[in-house]
Amino acid sequence: MRWALVVVLAGLAFDPSLLRAPHRDADGAFENPWDQRESSFLDFLRWRLSTNAYDKSSKPLIPLVPNDGASLREPNAPAELTWVGHATFAIHEGDDVVLTDPHFGGRALLPKRQTPPGIPLASVPANAFAVISHSHYDHLDAETVERLPASVGWYVPLGLGEFFRERGRGDVTELDWWQSAQRGRWTITCLPSQHWSLRFGMRRNESLWCAWLIDSGAHRYFFAGDTGYFGGFAVYGRELAPIDVALLPIGGYEPRWLMQYSHMDPAEALQAFRDLGARDMVGMHWGTFDLTDEPLDEAPRELARAVAAAGADPARVHVLAIGERWLLPGQE
Repeated sequence: MRWALVVVLAGLAFDPSLLRAPHRDADGAFENPWDQRESSFLDFLRWRLSTNAYDKSSKPLIPLVPNDGASLREPNAPAELTWVGHATFAIHEGDDVVLTDPHFGGRALLPKRQTPPGIPLASVPANAFAVISHSHYDHLDAETVERLPASVGWYVPLGLGEFFRERGRGDVTELDWWQSAQRGRWTITCLPSQHWSLRFGMRRNESLWCAWLIDSGAHRYFFAGDTGYFGGFAVYGRELAPIDVALLPIGGYEPRWLMQYSHMDPAEALQAFRDLGARDMVGMHWGTFDLTDEPLDEAPRELARAVAAAGADPARVHVLAIGERWLLPGQE
């Protein structure tokens, strides 16, 4: 019932033209033109002082697959993904490696990493490049930026370039929504998402947030970063097809009264996948940092329930173990 309601409400409420509207306020801060909401410190206190409806006394069961990362250096590789944890994937296609929101560090500011990275940071080849979705500490990790090879290229939303240059990373490209950059055969496009930004040393919403379409010419990968469910997914499904795989967040969603605007729950992530018209979905943003009320291993169970309730094809909806390699279909 909730799944169907989301579709109806999104269809009635969303104006696609707002995806291309100006997205700075009068003070120069970035904003979402279609739905301008902002939680307050009082909202945060209300959450932290409230009772959690979930029992988190049991140790979460997070699947892990040993992976030394050596495959990332194999030439002429078929297109595959490795889940490193949280929002970090290593896309390996041909001789190229692409990282999404690379985070190999031990903390996301305060929350401690609960599971080790799926591959060693040292396994990332020097010619890799990476995309960053926004400035929050579970997606942008200074330690990781400084430890990865200085030759790694970075594609970031507006306002984050200086963060990398201050750390001696000169190969950084800042993009606004709908702007694209070329790196060899890859086209990297910055897209609107429904989120916000904040980091010590930066004002709230001083830097932009985004999703990414990463197109090798052979395959198209949609990386959502952090986002709430919104009508943009249906627009992308019409304008950016075909999308081979959608990397979508499924965790970090409770309590809904606080998290819904900026974090999808698994049912909404499934609807986003259907809106995008992607061939396959891979869930992310769970199992690594304990950030919200639901147990660290709850998201996959909730996603499975949403798939069954929606009558979706479970063979196209994937939840990987940390360190697991997943070969894109059609290459066997």
